[in-house]
Amino acid sequence: MKYSILFFTTVLSALSVAHAEEIGSVDTVFKLIGPDHKIVVEAFDDPDVKNVTCYLSRAKTGGIKGGLGLAEDTSDAAISCQQTGPIELSDAISKGKKEGEIVFKKRTSLVFKKLQVVRFYDKKRNTLAYLAYSDKLVDGSPKNAISAVPIMPWK
Repeated sequence: MKYSILFFTTVLSALSVAHAEEIGSVDTVFKLIGPDHKIVVEAFDDPDVKNVTCYLSRAKTGGIKGGLGLAEDTSDAAISCQQTGPIELSDAISKGKKEGEIVFKKRTSLVFKKLQVVRFYDKKRNTLAYLAYSDKLVDGSPKNAISAVPIMPWK
C-alpha cells in the first residue's frame, strides 16, 4: 500500500513538470571515444503560467560513460526566464507557497542527482522568481541560479 501511494504521487508530480527542448550546445572538451563534454542550452515553458519561458544552460558529461548515460553531470547551471505574452496567475499561484513549486526536473546522474527549477511568487513585487539548483550537495551547499520575471502589462 505504501509503495502504491508513493508511485501514484510520483506520477502525479511528473505530470505537472515541464519538459525541455534542446536549443543548442557547444563542445567544451574533446573526447576521443564517445561524445564530447558540452554545455547544453534548453528551453521550457512554465506548465502552470502561460507566456513564461525559461532557458537553462547546463554542463553535460561526455566520454564513454556520458554516451551510455552512466556519467554524473556537474552541478553547474544557469537560468534566464522571460515573459513572452500576457500573464494571468491562477489563485493557487497568487496565494503562493513559501517552499515554491517544482516546474522542471531533469536527471543529471544515473540514480541520485537532479537539476530542478522551482517557481516562487513574490506578491509584494508582482514577480515570479525561478530558482535552478542541483539536489546534490557540493562543498556543503547546492549550486544554484535564479531568474526573476516581473509581471508586466502586455499590449
